[in-house]
Amino acid sequence: MRVITASEAASLIEPGDSVLVSGSGGGHCVPEAVLAAIEARFLDVGEPRDLTLIHAVGIGDRQLKGAARFRHPGMLKRSLTSALVDSPPLIKLALDEAIESYTIPQGVISQLVREIAGGRPGLITRTGLHTFVDPRQSGGRQNEAAKEDIVELLTIGGEEWLRFKPFPLDVVILRGTTADEDGNVSMEEEAIPGEMLSCAQAARRLGAAVVVQVKRLARRGTLPQRSVRIPGILVDYVVVDPEQRQTYASAYEPSYAGEMRVTTEAMRRLPFTERKIIARRAAMEIIPGAVCNLGAGISTGVSAVAAEEGILDSITLSNEQGFIGGAPMTGPDSGAAQNFDAMVDQPYQFDFYDGGGLDIAFLSFAEIDAAGNVNVSRFGDTIVGIGGFINISQNARKVVFSGTFTAGGLRVEGGGGKLTVLEEGRHSKFVEAVRQICYSGAFAREEGRKALFVTERAVFDVGAAGLELVEIAPGVDLERDIFAHMAFRPSVSPSLQLMDARLFKPEPMGLAAEFGKFGHSARSPRRRLAAEAGLGGKDRAAA
Repeated sequence: MRVITASEAASLIEPGDSVLVSGSGGGHCVPEAVLAAIEARFLDVGEPRDLTLIHAVGIGDRQLKGAARFRHPGMLKRSLTSALVDSPPLIKLALDEAIESYTIPQGVISQLVREIAGGRPGLITRTGLHTFVDPRQSGGRQNEAAKEDIVELLTIGGEEWLRFKPFPLDVVILRGTTADEDGNVSMEEEAIPGEMLSCAQAARRLGAAVVVQVKRLARRGTLPQRSVRIPGILVDYVVVDPEQRQTYASAYEPSYAGEMRVTTEAMRRLPFTERKIIARRAAMEIIPGAVCNLGAGISTGVSAVAAEEGILDSITLSNEQGFIGGAPMTGPDSGAAQNFDAMVDQPYQFDFYDGGGLDIAFLSFAEIDAAGNVNVSRFGDTIVGIGGFINISQNARKVVFSGTFTAGGLRVEGGGGKLTVLEEGRHSKFVEAVRQICYSGAFAREEGRKALFVTERAVFDVGAAGLELVEIAPGVDLERDIFAHMAFRPSVSPSLQLMDARLFKPEPMGLAAEFGKFGHSARSPRRRLAAEAGLGGKDRAAA
C-alpha cells in the first residue's frame, strides 16, 4: 500500500478506463477529494477521456459534486448506475445522446459486484422481469446511444430469469474513515456501509487498482481487528483527506455512525402538509412487528410519522443502504439512519429483500396507469433512474405507493378533518400508459403480491380489473377533484369509504392506541418448537 495525493490517484486513470466509485446520495461514503482531482486533471490536460463510470446508487448533491464531476464533454463515454437524479448534468448528456446511459436496479449492481469478485458469470435473478430492465423492453437503456446488451433472458427449470452480465474494471475508488500503514481500512464514522469489501475483491479479481480515500492514518496494528472493513491485502493506494465530511450536509453526526442513539423527541417531525397527510395514511398500513422498507421521496416521512405516533419501536424499518431498525433519514441526508439496530453490507440487504424478507414496502410513484403499472424512472424531460425500487417492489409481500395526486404547483390545505384543493397541479400522474414500466401490475397479481396507492385525496387498490378507488378524502369532489385529473376512469369500490378525518388535522392521530387495527395479514409463520406452540407427544410430528 502506498499513501498518495488525490492528484496522483487521478493520474492512475487512463483513457477508456472503467471506473467504479463508492457512495450514496448526498456525499455518503463518496470519495469526493479524489473525484475533484479527476475533474481538475481533465480540465487541465484533457485526460482521462471516454470513461465508463459505474456507481450502485446516485451520488452527488445536485451542485456539481459526485458523479456530476464527469460532466465535461469527452470525459465520459458510458454511465452505468441505478439513479441519475443526484447528478443532473449527466441526465442532460444522456438526453443529448452524448453518452451511453444505462440504469439498472441498485441491488443488481451491488450484488453483481460480488458475483464479479467470485469470478461467476454475472448475476442471475428474477429482479427486473417485466420491467423496462427486461431485454424484451429496453434492457435498462435510457437512450439510443446505449447499444450493448447488458442483460439477457434465460429459462431455468421452466422459469424466466435475467442474467446481468459482468462488467470490466480498471480503477476502483472507495472510501473509509481510517487506514493503517498496511492499508487496512475501517469505517467507524461513515453514514452507510455500502459494498466496499465486494468492490475491492472484484478489483483484485480483475487486476484493477484500488484507491481508498480516508480521513486519517493510524499506526500499523492499532486498528481493532474486527473494525477492518477492507483488508489491506486488497488496497493499493490510500488518499488522506483530513477535511473529509460524513455527508455533504453533515460534517459528522454521531447517530449516523451508530456512536449514539437520539431520543424520539430529537427526531425531525414533518410539517403539516400534503406530504405528512400521505405519510400518515401510508403508516396506517403497518402492523406490529412488521419488517418494512422506506423508499425515497414522500415515503421517507413514514419513519417520522411512526416516531411521532409512538409506534417506531414496535416495527422494524430498514433501507436499502443496509440499515435494519431505527429511523431512516429524510432530507439532504436521506440514505443514512438513526437508532438502527444493525448495519449490513448493501449486497446482503438486497439478498434479504430479494428473498421476500419484507412484509411491507413504502415507495413513491411518478406515473400510474389503469393496469396498476408504475413508473418512477423517466418522465417529462428527465431521467431519474430507479435506485432500489425494482428490487423492493418486486419482492415485498405488500407495497404502498405514495405520492401527490398531481404535480407541479399543487396546493392543498388540511384542517377540520377535511381536505381542500387550493390550486391543482399542472401534471397528471394517472396516465393512459406509463413511459417506462418499473412495477408491473399484471406480474404482481400473477405472483399474489398486493399493492395500495396512497395520495392526499384518494386511495386506490389493485384488483383483477386494474386500479380501483377505495377511499376518498372528506371535502373532495369525486368528479372535479379526482376523475377530472385522470387519463382513465378507474372502477369504484362498492364500499367506497372516506379517508380517516384525523389525517387532515395537525395534531397526532393517536395510532399507538389502536396499532394493529389497520394493515395486512401477518406474514407466513416460521417453524416453531412444538413446546412453544403448546403441542406435545404425537402432535410434534405434525407441527
